[in-house]
Parts: sequence; structure tokens; C-alpha cells
Amino acid sequence: KKRKRDDSAAERNTVQIPAGLSGKEVRKFRKDARRKVRAEGKDESSVRFVDASGKEMKIRETKAHSKNKDEGEGQGAGDDRDDGSQPPEKKRKRKAKSFPRINDLIAAHEAEQKKQKEVETRKPVPEDEQQRYVALDCEMVGIGAGGKQSALARVSMTGWNHEVLLDTFVQVPDRVTDFRTHVSGVRAADIKAKNDDAMELHACRRKVGEMLRGKILVGHALKNDFSALMLDHPRSDIRDTARYRPFMRPSGRGGGKMRPRKLRDLVKQHLGLDIQVAGEAHCSIDDAQATMKLFQFAKDEWDKEIASKQKGGAGGKVRRTK
Repeated sequence: KKRKRDDSAAERNTVQIPAGLSGKEVRKFRKDARRKVRAEGKDESSVRFVDASGKEMKIRETKAHSKNKDEGEGQGAGDDRDDGSQPPEKKRKRKAKSFPRINDLIAAHEAEQKKQKEVETRKPVPEDEQQRYVALDCEMVGIGAGGKQSALARVSMTGWNHEVLLDTFVQVPDRVTDFRTHVSGVRAADIKAKNDDAMELHACRRKVGEMLRGKILVGHALKNDFSALMLDHPRSDIRDTARYRPFMRPSGRGGGKMRPRKLRDLVKQHLGLDIQVAGEAHCSIDDAQATMKLFQFAKDEWDKEIASKQKGGAGGKVRRTK
């Protein structure tokens, strides 16, 4: 009796595909049959398709067809083979191995040789002259509505040999609305009045002013640092890598206007160093040291340009920022 029930169930789940149908018509026939089985609340996977002679037709289904069948859409059967044969396997495309071009290797080697030659031919700087150079970098936090106004939060100064001359957090007298920690690295605890390591703003200004007296100041986009410190400095004693023309990029119509580039990009290009890595907070000590190295790289040509300008009467002081 059990065998008879099984045979009867198999008979009910067997669908004969009419002879003489094209491949497209066969696929449509099977799709309609599956829909009918689903409409009756039965499992469509139990349906067997046979040809006119009663031979079961083996159907190879793609993953896309199986997925659509599970979702009840009954589409994707276009890859079925009605004669029971399997479609040819698609050849996997091998990823072409990328090798550096010989011209690129030669250009990189020549650039490295040129850089090494510049280092070797660089004029030595006497020790007493080295003492005149200091690099400055500041970190700011945001105050006011939306934290758009900048306030001084950290000051770092380094020497010619990249030694740290000053590194201090600065107490912010105003309410901070944006600490910019992801960029500045400054936290609330760093600039609180209770923090003994944080200098009072006016004391910090006096300290930096004293240290800059008689010095040649190196920095990047020093206008921002002067604004935060509310200090000025003789223009002839400023070496701003953001305003040095060979370090700038042309922009505007015809490329006539020169714009500053990011310190990170300049240091990477000319020194091969990585600073201000994405996802990491900036360090004012690292930035000051990198700016000094960048200046040292271009010092000889920079000095020639300054000497030429001074002959023409350029000089004076930057304006005090209030």
C-alpha cells in the first residue's frame, strides 16, 4: 500500500512536456507548471518533468534561477538545457599581472638620483646660522556657533635639528564648541584651567613672542598661526612653505593663479615622508619638524630668491591680526 501511495504521488508530481515545443516554449511551459504547483500550496521542487517517452529531463539550473524560484518569481530559467546536456563552462578570466613599465622605473631612478645629488650639493649651514631658524605649528579648536571660529589650543616649536623647543597645550578662555579631536588631537582635559600642563593664553603668547625675537620663522600657512597667536613677525624673516611659489600649484583659467598645496602632499613628494595619515590626529611637533625639513630641502634656491627680492626693496612686517 505504501509503495502504491508513493507511486501515486510521483505520478501526480510528474509533468509531461509536449513534443514539438521550441526551447523557449519548453521553458515557459515549465515555468507555468511550477506556478500552478505553488498556487496549490505544494513544493515545486518535487515536480518531475519528462518527455513524450516518459524519460526524465534533467535540468541544470543557475544560482540566479534557484534564487528566483525560491522567491516565487519563477524567472531565470533561460539557462536550462532541454536536451539534458549541460551548458559549456565559462572560462574564468585571469587577472592580468601588473608589472611596472621600464620607463616608469627609469624615471623613478632618475628622480631619486636627482634628489640625492641635491642633498650632496647642498651648502652646509654654519652652526650659528642654524640657531636662527625655528619652526612653528599650532593646533586649534572651534569656538562660537558651529565651532567655525578657531582658538589656539596647542603650540609646538622645533629647531634646525628638529629638537623640540616648546610644546604646550593652551587654556581656551572661551567655551569650546568643537574640539576637532579627530584632526587636532586635542581633548577637553588637555586645555582645562585645572591642567597644570596647559599654559594661560597671554603667558603663551609672551613666551612664543620672546622665542621668535631675532629668529627666522619656518612654517606652513603661518597666517593661521599668527591669527591664533595674535602676533606678528618681520616678513623678511618668514619662510612659509605654503607661499613659496615652487611649492604652489597653478589654478584658475589659464593656470595664472597660484594656490598653496597641503603640507602632507609636499612632504610626500619632496621628502618621501608620510605625515597627517588619514584617520589619525595631527601632531603639531611632527608638522613643525616636517616643515623645517621641507624648508631645508629648498633652502639654497629659496635664499637666492629672497636675496633677489631684497635688492628690489621688498621687506617690512606682516600686519598684526586683532
